[in-house]
Amino acid sequence: MSHSQPKAVDIQAALAPLPVLRNRRPDTPGPESAAAFARLAETRDGAVFAGSFEGQSPWERHRNGDELVQVLAGETQLTILTPVGACVLTLKAGMLTIVPQGSWHRFHAPTGVTVLTMTPQPTDHSTAEDPR
Repeated sequence: MSHSQPKAVDIQAALAPLPVLRNRRPDTPGPESAAAFARLAETRDGAVFAGSFEGQSPWERHRNGDELVQVLAGETQLTILTPVGACVLTLKAGMLTIVPQGSWHRFHAPTGVTVLTMTPQPTDHSTAEDPR
């Protein structure tokens, strides 16, 4: 396995040229969503991303590992579907959570949020009402 040289990443500088994804909807085209996110670093199983958006994301899950989600600015409700039902977390700037491997989850940020995630790949998406 090859190892890349560790490096410091300026998150604000990486975010500065990117648009805020306004009126995000579960059916927003992938390229439009991707344009609002910076790929900050590679990890063994995926990458670290940061981006800003308003609205609601599609359901997503990561079959190959847990996802770390940290809110850098703004606020979001993160709904995680668990075996015992939906868990809704309100995350504000300075807060983080771990989304368990394989759990469907989505973001709702009507007033806007900037998130940093360490996301294992691949990511599955769904626009179903309940993707389970």
